[in-house]
Amino acid sequence: MSALRRKLGDEYQVVSTSASGGGLPPPRSAPRGKRQRFVDKNGRCNVQHGNLGGETSRYLSDLFTTLVDLKWRWNLFIFILTYTVAWLFMASMWWVIAYMRGDLNKAHDDSYTPCVANVYNFPSAFLFFIETEATIGYGYRYITDKCPEGIILFLFQSILGSIVDAFLIGCMFIKMSQPKKRAETLMFSEHAAISMRDGKLTLMFRVGNLRNSHMVSAQIRCKLLKSRQTPEGEFLPLDQLELDVGFSTGADQLFLVSPLTICHVIDSKSPFYDLSQRSMHTEQFEIVVILEGIVETTGMTCQARTSYTEDEVLWGHRFFPVISLEEGFFKVDYSQFHATFEVPTPPYSVKEQEEMLLMSSPLIAPAVSNSKERNNSVECLDGLDEVGTKLPSKLQKITGRDDFPKKLLRMSSTTSEKAYSMGDLPMKLQRISSVPGNSEEKLGSKTTKMMSDPMSQSVAELPPKLQKLSGGGGRMEGNLPPKLRKMNSDRFT
Repeated sequence: MSALRRKLGDEYQVVSTSASGGGLPPPRSAPRGKRQRFVDKNGRCNVQHGNLGGETSRYLSDLFTTLVDLKWRWNLFIFILTYTVAWLFMASMWWVIAYMRGDLNKAHDDSYTPCVANVYNFPSAFLFFIETEATIGYGYRYITDKCPEGIILFLFQSILGSIVDAFLIGCMFIKMSQPKKRAETLMFSEHAAISMRDGKLTLMFRVGNLRNSHMVSAQIRCKLLKSRQTPEGEFLPLDQLELDVGFSTGADQLFLVSPLTICHVIDSKSPFYDLSQRSMHTEQFEIVVILEGIVETTGMTCQARTSYTEDEVLWGHRFFPVISLEEGFFKVDYSQFHATFEVPTPPYSVKEQEEMLLMSSPLIAPAVSNSKERNNSVECLDGLDEVGTKLPSKLQKITGRDDFPKKLLRMSSTTSEKAYSMGDLPMKLQRISSVPGNSEEKLGSKTTKMMSDPMSQSVAELPPKLQKLSGGGGRMEGNLPPKLRKMNSDRFT
């Protein structure tokens, strides 16, 4: 244990989930009642078909498959019963022919030629049939040329015997060579685990192959069985949802030489998007795992199945490593195949983690303040437009352009918006925008220059006398003649 803690760290606790393991089982909530499973741990489906009515005749239409699907005890019973009935029936036919011809009463007459020599009762007729069917040919009982009906019966016996042998022996051969037993050497972990892997919350379980022969083209699929109700009110007791175990990346194609850990990343597309450690105690679901592949030795397709209920999914656990490097080979320790150990895992669902991350983001407050500042700047521009329209045309012309105050305030409002939206930019753009050449002093100087340019242009457009009066530094109206001053006062009023 000390070596294990040095390898994995002190914060990890080893938990063995196998029956033979020495670790303690993980702490769980109070045990619930017996969970009804859709698929057992050994892969058997818990489904029984009833009230078929007239549909049972379909089983007889595919009699060969029906016999193959039966259990071994019923197969052996049908095998023995079919041969026994066929033998007794054919022996009775030979006895009937001997009885109708009178061979039973003249069996010891040397001058009489019977249909079958040395057949004088039912046991002798049965022995003749067995000798003929098994081609033993002791030579004591044989068909004579004086019995055409015996020849016809012999041909019928040969055809019927070949059909029975082909049907029953073929059925037994297929029954013995079924790849179901190959699935017994494919292992699944007793529990599934949920923990962080590569920074993502992941559902994991383990598969392994006990034989040295490989599974060719092995592929794994997962189905989530969970009851739900549709928006239209329809109740689905066993709704099947697909769990992505690497279909898009090709990770579902397995090279099953050593035990592999199959992963399902829980994201927004996963059915477990809102599953947390707390909600697992109230949820009811079943994960069905299907492993398919071609048996390398026989070329037959094999399928192994298992399932995990909500009680068999361990939150905050990880599987124990089972592969070690020895001298010249890799060794797999199957005694730790089902063992898990605890790892630090957030108890929240992926949905809750994303919501908490969104709430803690600092980009929300600047966005709200920027929207308020933009509204204030727009209101200010509207007020200035109203003031500008009330000015006389002479002053509007002196300012250079009618829309000058509006453009100027727009520039100042964009400057403030840039200052407030700096928090929305990445760090590199913030560094670029903080260069001294782009400071607010230069922006203010440019604005002052723009305000002074139209005034200088308007003075240049005046007559020379007025330009001389304006250059003196005094007021223009003080040096004007009385008539001009009166005209200007009347115009401005």
